[in-house]
Amino acid sequence: MLSEKVIRRSDMIRCALCDHAPCSAACRHCDPAALLRSIWFDDERAAALRFPGGNPCIGCDAPCEAACVRPHEVPIRDLLTRLHDEVRPYLDEPLPKDESILRTDFCGIPLENPFFLSSSVVASTYDMCARAFEAGWAGVCFKTICSFDIHEASPRFSAITGDNGSIVGFKNVEQLSDHSVAENMEIFRALKKNYPTKFILASIMGQNDAEWEELARLCEENGADAIELNFSCPNMMDEGLGSDIGQVPELVERFTAAARRGTKIPILAKLTPNVAVMSPAAEAAKRGGADGVAAINTIKSIIGVNPHTYVSAPAVHGKSAVGGYSGNAVKPIALRFIAELGQNPNLSGMHVSAMGGIETWLDALEFILLGAGSIQITTAVMQYGYRIIDDLKAGLAYYLTEKGFKNLREAQGLALDAVSDTTDVLERDTVIFPKFHREKCLGCGRCVISCADGGHQAIRLDENRRPVLNGKKCVGCHLCLLVCPNHAISSSRKRIKRS
Repeated sequence: MLSEKVIRRSDMIRCALCDHAPCSAACRHCDPAALLRSIWFDDERAAALRFPGGNPCIGCDAPCEAACVRPHEVPIRDLLTRLHDEVRPYLDEPLPKDESILRTDFCGIPLENPFFLSSSVVASTYDMCARAFEAGWAGVCFKTICSFDIHEASPRFSAITGDNGSIVGFKNVEQLSDHSVAENMEIFRALKKNYPTKFILASIMGQNDAEWEELARLCEENGADAIELNFSCPNMMDEGLGSDIGQVPELVERFTAAARRGTKIPILAKLTPNVAVMSPAAEAAKRGGADGVAAINTIKSIIGVNPHTYVSAPAVHGKSAVGGYSGNAVKPIALRFIAELGQNPNLSGMHVSAMGGIETWLDALEFILLGAGSIQITTAVMQYGYRIIDDLKAGLAYYLTEKGFKNLREAQGLALDAVSDTTDVLERDTVIFPKFHREKCLGCGRCVISCADGGHQAIRLDENRRPVLNGKKCVGCHLCLLVCPNHAISSSRKRIKRS
C-alpha cells in the first residue's frame, strides 16, 4: 500500500495539460497526457496501474518530449518511469473493474457517482450539460434561473495564480442565467429526454414568495429532479437577494416554504459562507421544508488592487466591486462549514451537497468524510475542463476499493468525530520531533531560517549544510516540515513528555 504521494505537481510544473496533447500524438505506446493529468490530479496510483507493464519508456528516444509545446521542458519519460518503478510496485489492489462502488443517491434518487457541476457558467447551456454528461458527470446544477434582466460585466473574472500559472483563488462578479425562464425550461426538457438517467438539479432565485413557488413548480414540470434555492449569490445588484437572504434565517425559512408549496421533488437550500455560523440558516431551511443544504457558495472578496490605477480586479471601465471568491484557496473554509453542518444533530438525515475549492478526488473525499453526500465543482472545471471527471472517479473508486468499503456511504462522515470547534480538546503534554531525510536534503537552510525567525531557534546547519536539531529547544511545531522545498522533513515517531 502506498501511504503518500510519490510524484508531486512540482515534478511536472512545466506541463501545460494540453488539449489534444502533442505528446500523446507522438507516443507509440500509451497516452502520456492522460497519465500526466492523473499525476496532477492526485491520481498517480490509477495512472501507474494503467501504464503498460514492462515500461515501454526503456530505450525510447522520447518523441513525446520533443513534441511537447514546451519541448524537453517536461520530463515525461522520467515521470512515466517513476510511475512504473516507484508507484506500481507498492500497489496491492488492482484497478476496480467498474465504477459501481461510486453509486450513491441524492435524497433517495439514484446517482451513478457523487459528482455534479455546480450552478455557474459551466452548466448554463444544453450543449455544455450534454458534454458533461457524456464525459461522465452524474449530474448538473444548472445556472440559477430567474426572471431578472441579466446583463453581465466585461471582464468579470480575476484570479490569484501559483508559480506555474495555475489558479489558486478565483474571483467572479458574474450573476445568474441570462436565458429566459422559458428557454431554460426547454433545455431541461431536452436534457431529460436525451439523458434520462442523469440528474438535473435546478438552481432558482425569486424576488418574492410567488416567484419562488412558481419557479419551483416550473422546474419540476419540465424535468428537474431536485431544486436548489440560491440564498447565497454575493453578486446581486438589488438588495434583498442572494446572500442577503442567506444571512437571515427567517427569510431562508420563508422562501424555502414558498418553494415547497410549488413542488414535491427534493429541495436544497444553498447557503452563504458570509456568516459566522451556518447552522441557524440550515435549520431554518429544514423548518421551511428543505430536504438538504448545499454549501458553500463563493466568499465576498477583493483581490488584486492595481498600484497605478488603484482599482481592484476585475476592472470594468475604471470601477470594480466586491465579488465572489472560489478555488482551492477556499477549501479549508468550506470544510469547516461542512463539518459544522455534519455535526449538527438538528440536521440529521438532511442531504449535504458540498462545494468549495474541490479539484481532485482527494479534495472530494475530505468533504465526504465530513458528511457530504454529493460533490459540486465549478472553478476547477473552468480551469481544466470537464475531463477532470476521469480522475475524480478513478481516484475515489480506487481509494474506496483499497480501503475495503462496499460503497460510498460507508465513508460518509467518518471524520466528524475527530473534529472539534475548539482547541481545548487537543493533547498538549508531548512533543513530536521533526525527522530529517538527509538523502533528500538540498542543504538550502530554509528550515533554519523559518525556525530562527518564525519558530524556536532549534535548527542549525552542520559543516555539510545538513540540518541538526536541538531537542531542548524544539517544541514540535513542524514549521520546518511545511517550508522545506524538497519535502525532506517528515514527522518523527519520537515523542517526548514535556518537562
